[in-house]
Amino acid sequence: MATSKSTNTYNRQNWEDSEFPILCQTCLGDNPYIRMSKERYGKECKICSRPFTVFRWCPGARMRYKKTEVCQTCSRMKNVCQTCLLDLEYGLPIQVRDAALKIKDDLPRSEVNKEYYIQNIDAEINKLDKTIPGGQLGKSQAASDILLKLARTTPYYKRNRPHICSFWVKGECHRGEECPYRHETPTDPDDPLADQNIKDRYYGVNDPVAHKLMRRASAMPKLEPPEDKSITTLYVGNLSDKIGEKELRDHFYQYGEIRSITMVPRQMCAFIQYVNRHPAEMAAEKTFNKLIMGGRRLNIKWGKSQGRQGPSGEQTYDPVPGLPGPLPPPPVELRDNFFNLSGTTPSASTSAGDLAGTSILQPPPMFMPVRPPTAATAVLRPTIAPPPFFFPPQMRMPMFPPQPPPLCPPGTAPPLPPESAIAPPGTAAAAAVHYPSQDPRRLGASEKGAPSTIA
Repeated sequence: MATSKSTNTYNRQNWEDSEFPILCQTCLGDNPYIRMSKERYGKECKICSRPFTVFRWCPGARMRYKKTEVCQTCSRMKNVCQTCLLDLEYGLPIQVRDAALKIKDDLPRSEVNKEYYIQNIDAEINKLDKTIPGGQLGKSQAASDILLKLARTTPYYKRNRPHICSFWVKGECHRGEECPYRHETPTDPDDPLADQNIKDRYYGVNDPVAHKLMRRASAMPKLEPPEDKSITTLYVGNLSDKIGEKELRDHFYQYGEIRSITMVPRQMCAFIQYVNRHPAEMAAEKTFNKLIMGGRRLNIKWGKSQGRQGPSGEQTYDPVPGLPGPLPPPPVELRDNFFNLSGTTPSASTSAGDLAGTSILQPPPMFMPVRPPTAATAVLRPTIAPPPFFFPPQMRMPMFPPQPPPLCPPGTAPPLPPESAIAPPGTAAAAAVHYPSQDPRRLGASEKGAPSTIA
């Protein structure tokens, strides 16, 4: 008995014939002038097993060629990319999105039920706008905090790199730089991210990337409000040139009345001050790690206190915990002895008679006029002999040492030496005087034939 054939075998009305694929920005690439190859009914969908139009292209230089994996009906039913099967709006796996939006997947797994279900969904999707997702996702419009925190705002082109060359890993690749695959050491094979498949990602079960993102979401820090209730200012960072005061005011005014907005274009940030504390707390809770404006995720923090103003207009600070206490005051007898000199400091009750034989080594203050000595000051401040120099008097150097007498008076020639000091010519003493270049030994004469220089 012959087995019955599937509907796709003879009913070509269910086959897909499209003009352009449904792709995310990462899979499409950064090149605006991309070239694609189109093949009608090239392969069957990995989910519904229906033939569909296959597109193939290269997203950029040094990237691998990519192609569509599922049909457009399955793509619109889950609002995912036809190649990477990630959400088109958030760039997250289906498991993370469905868990955040609390969507239950009711897609059947058997062949007959799946074919009937997809035919009905295809008929409903064709009646709607092609830009609106179908299925359970089209009915759920509520936003989620987890999605806003984990959403990818920029394309991740690193995902388009070529696969690792298996011949290079074994040491058998002879292509060198012409090899279109990557020559890199592979990751750990026990890594759970190395075990991914299309069907698990589409159905939202056992997706290792989704598990990694869920753990990251649970470990994200929270923005705690400061204890000072007078702080009503929020710091907004990572601004772009397209975001100005009007855009910030239009978004943050929904949480409460704004007192002022201070823009700092040089630092690409702004400070938003609310009138009351409750709207500031609500704005911080609703926008922390969730606010995306101008294609950027804005950094939200609480502003710092400007300090409480004291009665004199100066800022007062709280003591730092853990520091040692103040030092105890010095003794009474050393309170005014700044230079730790020997002796005692006179007090108000000390009489002049008690200080007659006491030597007080307290120097007068500098740059103060010296008063003429009196009877009282002579007792209180006796004359102190200057300390001796470091060297004895015989070793002291005068300030201006004596100069030697001049050789001759100015304007006259130096005197000639006496005649007795000049040897007459022809004598042995005169012969002994010669220049070094006239040394007979240097001229080649022997010591025996050299003239005697003994007088």
